[in-house]
This record gives sequence, C-alpha cells and structure tokens, in this order.
Amino acid sequence: MFLFFGKNNLPSMSNSATTKPASLIALISVFFFWGFLAASNGIFIPFCKTHFSLSQFQSQLIDSAFYGAYFIGSLLLYIFSLQLNKDIINRIGYKKTIIYGLLISIIGAFIMIPAVNSGSFMFILSAFFIIALGFSLQQTSANPLVLNLGNPATGSHRLNLAGSINSLGTTIGPILVSLALFGKLIATDVDKTTVSIGSINILYIILAVAFAAAILVLVFSKIPRLEIEQEGAGMKILKEPLFFIIGILIFLVIIFLFFTYRNSSAYSNSFDYSKFVFLLGVSIFLLILLAVLFLLYKKMKAQNRFEPALYPQVTLGMFAIFIYVGVEVTIQSNLGTLLKQPEFGALADSQIGPYISLYWGSLMIGRWTGAIATFNLKKTANTILTLIIPFVALSLVLFMNHLSGADVSSFFLYALCVGILIVGFFLGKQKPALTLMIFGVMGIAAMVIGLINTGTVGIYALLSGGLFCSIMWPCIFSLAIAGLGKYTSQASAFLIMMILGGAFIPPVQGLLADYAGIHISYIIPVFCFVYLAWYAWKVKKVLISKGIDYDSTTGSGH
Repeated sequence: MFLFFGKNNLPSMSNSATTKPASLIALISVFFFWGFLAASNGIFIPFCKTHFSLSQFQSQLIDSAFYGAYFIGSLLLYIFSLQLNKDIINRIGYKKTIIYGLLISIIGAFIMIPAVNSGSFMFILSAFFIIALGFSLQQTSANPLVLNLGNPATGSHRLNLAGSINSLGTTIGPILVSLALFGKLIATDVDKTTVSIGSINILYIILAVAFAAAILVLVFSKIPRLEIEQEGAGMKILKEPLFFIIGILIFLVIIFLFFTYRNSSAYSNSFDYSKFVFLLGVSIFLLILLAVLFLLYKKMKAQNRFEPALYPQVTLGMFAIFIYVGVEVTIQSNLGTLLKQPEFGALADSQIGPYISLYWGSLMIGRWTGAIATFNLKKTANTILTLIIPFVALSLVLFMNHLSGADVSSFFLYALCVGILIVGFFLGKQKPALTLMIFGVMGIAAMVIGLINTGTVGIYALLSGGLFCSIMWPCIFSLAIAGLGKYTSQASAFLIMMILGGAFIPPVQGLLADYAGIHISYIIPVFCFVYLAWYAWKVKKVLISKGIDYDSTTGSGH
C-alpha cells in the first residue's frame, strides 16, 4: 500500500518537468499578501487598545486570534476530512483550495468594517479570526504546492523564494499602510493611536482588493494539477500525528482552565469578568474539539482505518515546526525587555524599534540568499550572488530604518554576522538536511554567545538568531512531507497546525524570565535550536531508510 521513492525514483508530479516560471510566480504572489497583512497588525493593535480602552492582555488577543486560527482552521479541515472519509484538499485541488482560502479572507476583511464601526472588540476578533482562517487554508495548500512544482528534492529552494517574497511584503507593507492611513511614510506613536474609523475601513478595503487580485492572478495562471491530488482517494489516518494533536489539545485545555481559575473571583480580589468569560469560552471550545477528536479516533479504530506509523518524519516535523515558529517569535518577543537592562544599553521604548526591525530583516536576508538556488544559475554566478545578495538585503533593512529617523551607524558591524550566514550557505551546499543542521548548530552557538556576553556582542549574537531561523521553514517542511504522495495534504495540515508554537514558547521564556531574569531566559532558544539541529540529523536517517535522500539529489551550486 505504501510506495517509497529512492533518489532516482522521486514522486512523479504531473507536468512538473514542464512547469513554467510564470506558474511559480503566480503562486508565490500569495505569500506577499500574507506578509502585507502581518504588517498592518502593528497599527491595528494600538488602535484597538486606545479606541476600545483595552488592557494590554485584551489587545494581545488579536495575536491569539491569528495563531489560534491557523491551528483551529487546519484541525477543522482535518476533522471534516476524517468524517467524510475523503481528503478534501486532494479532491478540490491545491490551487482551488488556495482560492477558497482567499475568498474566506476577503469575507473576513469586509466583516471587519462593520465590526470596527460596531464598537465591539469581540466582533473585531471574530472578523480577524476569519481572515486568518482563510490563511490557514491557503498555507496548508500553498506550501506543498510550491514544493512539488518541480523536483521535490529542490523544493526547499522554491519555498525559500516564496519566503523571500513574504519578507518583502512585511518590509514594504508598513510603508504602504502608513501612506494609506496617515498620508505619510512614517507614523509616530501618536499617529497610531489616533487613527480614525474611516482609515481602518480603508485599510481593510485595500486588503480585500489585494486578496481579490491574488485570486485573479491564480485563476488565470496555468498551475498544473499534481498527481498527488488523487481525486476521491480514501482517507487514511497517519496514526502518530493524531496522538500528537490530541496531546496538544489536552495541554491547551489544562493551560486555559488554569488561567480561568486564576482569574475567578475565588482566587483574585480583582475579578476581571471579560478575561474570565474569554478564557472559559476558549476552554469549553477546546474541550468540545477534544471530545470530537476522541470520538473520531474511536470510530476510525473500530473501522481499522489507521495506517501503520510508517511516516515518523511527519511527527518529527510537526514538533520541529512547533519549535521553529516558537523560537523565531520568542527571540524578538523578549528582546525589548532585554534591551532595557543596563548591561544591554538601558534603551527606552522609543529606541527598541530598529533592533526589532533588524531581527525581522535578518530573516529576509537569509531567505533572499536561500532563494538564489531556485534559478539554477551557473556555479560562478551562484557564488557571486551568494556573496552580494545578503549585503544588498542588509542595506535595504538599514535604509528602511534610516527613513524612520533611526541612527543605523551602530548596526554596520552586523555585517560580520551576515558574513557568518554566507559561510553557512556555502557549507550547506544547497542540501536541505545539511543546511538545516548547520544553521541549527549556528543558532545554538549564537544563543550561547548571547548568554555569556552583554553589550553589543550579546545583542548581535541574539539578533543573528533571525539569520539562522531564516531558511528553516522550507527545509523542515520539505523533509517532513518527503515521499508522502497522496498523504501530502494531510501532513501539510498537521504541520500548519504547529504554527501554534509561536503562542506557547514565548510565554514559557517569559515565565523563566520572571523567576530567573530576562538574560538567562535565553537558554530556552538554545534548547530549541538543539532540537532543530537534531531533527535535521534524525530525519535524514529516517528518509534514507525509506530510499529518499534529498541531500544527494540536490547538487551543489557553489
């Protein structure tokens, strides 16, 4: 029943040999809009906090709605597929699934307009959740489609290219949003908290139009249907990932019930009714989801519809995505507090922004560099671009900060960290498992250096975590779904669920910071990078045992 593919017998993709660059360009345009939307949150959150007189906790529920939508959306898609005994994405097709996801996001964007005007923050959260729900559907389909538009062994390079487009969206997004809302390039903190209702409406109309434009591009593009999209294929369940999801849900229920208890009147003298209702509602919802999963599991077991656990790369990859998203977010989420410490410069809130910008810009630097391999250039051209592109990307990041009025001269030495990144790319030789392991080891080294140093050295070491995180998503994703064939969409849904790690690991580091100090709390990212480096080593062994070795089928372009 299972078919595994060797290095000379990789999964066959319909039309993959004749896939035109225009098809790939049309597809990765969607990644740009994901970044564009993310750029609007920095404005939308302070607006909501001021306009609706929210607490800091309540305003951050916008991020909770975003991460929660990815998890819930992918989980519901999986549950529906189980119940119908049909793989919904395979039946509909990857391209159409992305289009339907964009339509859901358009609905959410238009719902946001009456939500903002209604004055109900819960209505706004619901609209934001719907937008991100569409994103979960898009990502579940877009990532494996990019990986399989050509040789799967080089899929991580194409996903790097898509990631670089996403980073471009997050880079120029703030400029476009500021122009649309404030009529000027850079918005001050005062501007952000005095945005009118009309300006917010304009923002989401622009987003709806952008989503519609993406749909038109996809409709008229000739993206081939893949052989793994086997219409009407019977739904089989990969056993171990289901246990992993149930475990995550149990953990979520325990956490939310705990915080519900802590905010009850019996525990606290200051009863926060809105916080209590929210946490209780989320807990009940998670309990219902857990009950549904257990009932489905019992039904599937009775019908003997479980496949043997022959795909350990999926479960290992799920945890790797969970850890990767978590470490990527936690490094910068706790950085502001670290920079306020005397030994790290005692910076004021107004001085922290450029450092956060440089961190996220580091991801763009790495992704732009990783995307070079997509174009199959000659060795000399590849080498020259690998040496030049990272510094071009760094210059763009510094220029953006210069436009905002920041003094970027103190960041010039960061070019040394970029140089280390380039060394990592040459050592990785465009091989996904090897590159992931090297960048994992470099991430460990960077965090350890940040732990034992203060001042500029410590700051640069921690900021460089963004450089080493930059290419991890495509490497993890391509290795986790290798050789899955028609089960690719199911595995993709599992992996997208694990974006939830971005909502869990940062609070864990924050909890350690409360007890041991913010500096020592950066031991958490060390452990995260240790797992990611181990995953690269382990998953390669797992895939080789199944006759798949992407590191051997991807040639060195250096």
